[in-house]
Amino acid sequence: MSQPPLSFPSRTGGLLRRLLIPTILAAVILTAYGVSRIGPYLAREDGLQKADAIVVLAGTKLLRPLEAADLYREGYAPSIVLTRDVDERPAFDALARRGVEVATDADRARGVMVSLGIPRDAIVIPDRLHDSTAAEAVTLRELAAARGWRRLIVVTSRFHLARARFALQREMGSAGPQVIMHATRYDPLRPEGWWTRRAEIRWVASELPKFVAYYFGLSV
Repeated sequence: MSQPPLSFPSRTGGLLRRLLIPTILAAVILTAYGVSRIGPYLAREDGLQKADAIVVLAGTKLLRPLEAADLYREGYAPSIVLTRDVDERPAFDALARRGVEVATDADRARGVMVSLGIPRDAIVIPDRLHDSTAAEAVTLRELAAARGWRRLIVVTSRFHLARARFALQREMGSAGPQVIMHATRYDPLRPEGWWTRRAEIRWVASELPKFVAYYFGLSV
């Protein structure tokens, strides 16, 4: 004689249904909260203090250098460091072979700073080219050691702050200079409500995988 199929008591089924809706709602709320905190986490700044140098990480033509110029004029540090990247190097080399010299972003930024009244000898442009924030961190560690710098204000874009902080602190170590992360005030992107605006979504979608890569020891 066949046995009837097993079934849960209706009381148990009702309990599961009552628990399911609050569980789903809690998961949605937690997910929404996590998404809302991504922007502020990536864009967290440090409080400004007087420093030995203001460092401008490569990546924008004038948004970051202009902030460094303002900080210099406000008396936060006596020197500015402009790093250079390799993005346009092949084109610059090809033009140089044809007798055409083109100023790099760092050269143009220096020209703007000098026009704003910053002494040319207060601006440092290391010779090394960089293909990542981690490479910039190596240059800054060596430069700080050579010049005896103990505190640096590092200027970058808002959504680049977290990854740059991680790369610099990892490279500097406990014996290196203190790093103060600071976003340029001219960055139009805002961390609050970042998921509602296309430009911010693009930045976060690009930055999060790079931050994870840095966390696991890669350099991008």
